[in-house]
Amino acid sequence: MRKPFMRIPYTDELAAPTIIPNSAAALSGAIAALQEFFTAPSSSSPSSPTGTCPSTAVLTGAGISVASGLADYRGTKGTYRVNKTFRPLYYHEFLHNHEARKRYWARSFLGWTTLHKAKPNASHFAIKHLNDLGLVRSVITQNVDSFHSRAHPSLPTVELHGYLRACVCMSCHEELPRDIFQNELARLNPAWAAFLQEILASGALDTENPDERHARGLKTNPDGDVDLPGAPYTTFRYPACPKCLANPPSTGDGTGTIVEIDSDGAWAPTSTAGVLKPAVVMFGESISPSVKAAAEKMVDDADRLLVLGTSLATYSAWRLVKQAKDQKKPIAIVNLGGVRGEDAFFVDLDPNQPGSHGARVDMSTDELLPVLVERLRQSSLARTAREASDCTAEAHGASVFKDMLS
Repeated sequence: MRKPFMRIPYTDELAAPTIIPNSAAALSGAIAALQEFFTAPSSSSPSSPTGTCPSTAVLTGAGISVASGLADYRGTKGTYRVNKTFRPLYYHEFLHNHEARKRYWARSFLGWTTLHKAKPNASHFAIKHLNDLGLVRSVITQNVDSFHSRAHPSLPTVELHGYLRACVCMSCHEELPRDIFQNELARLNPAWAAFLQEILASGALDTENPDERHARGLKTNPDGDVDLPGAPYTTFRYPACPKCLANPPSTGDGTGTIVEIDSDGAWAPTSTAGVLKPAVVMFGESISPSVKAAAEKMVDDADRLLVLGTSLATYSAWRLVKQAKDQKKPIAIVNLGGVRGEDAFFVDLDPNQPGSHGARVDMSTDELLPVLVERLRQSSLARTAREASDCTAEAHGASVFKDMLS
């Protein structure tokens, strides 16, 4: 049997990055390099109209949402560094194991309030402003927090790993808004709902410091997962898909299914359908072909690729950068810490080039992007002023010439 390309999840320690160009180690140098990256003529897409900046696709990861108070996986305070025992739930476990689903939904129930009230940060709005400047054409995100769609709803965005704002039925594929699902969880689990109100009132979920949360008996992980060691997860209940409950579906071979609930409306283990899962791609689950194709097309259509806040540890994201590399498109990576296989993306890049052909920056996006946007905005205004001045001078010259002929 062929050995898998990578472990899921990938937790190996990543090598420190090589900064490109060397001047990008300082904020001013990083800004200058990315200005070059955005505005240099593109050799990979000669179809770009003369006088226009090349189009850029952006690929983002959990690192850009840290400033919103959300946990990431491999950052300085990421789950894999702080919580060494953390192991995500795999798709096949959720699919086949009722007890595993109880545990998942109990932890998600506790974490949803914090995730739901979190907001997009400066990095997300900086991407919107880059689009306003005509520099960014599309976004591919690995994040499931829906911050991109909230910060820039008109900018085409592919959510590579799905989204937590809804649940989806594993039988009929109907979606249910997470807010409605959360209310049902609270109704079915009044003791858990009361406990949630207690920890919210105590402020235990308000702190972004994992050490403080651990001191209060909580472990928080990415995607709204709150672990309460010793909690009675087996008592937790979750609702059935309302559509399947009203009309149990048939399987592919025409066999009927069973969807049953207890006296309060919770999904019963005697059921053979009607299980709701988060509308995310879980570990071990495949990305839908349509989403995969949409992400690949965004890379195909762009002149260059900007990677923000991700170690590219998931192959679904890494392969998109490899795609851009194979197409000889400039790649810039902004991430705190190492990135999986990044040397391959810059192996033939002249380290002395100013950033027009690629860049590697070891900084947080919320520190860098707002300043970059302001500099690009200023240069855009200056360019517009120069063009206006040239047009005025040209018009004035034509007027003088006309007077000479009259």
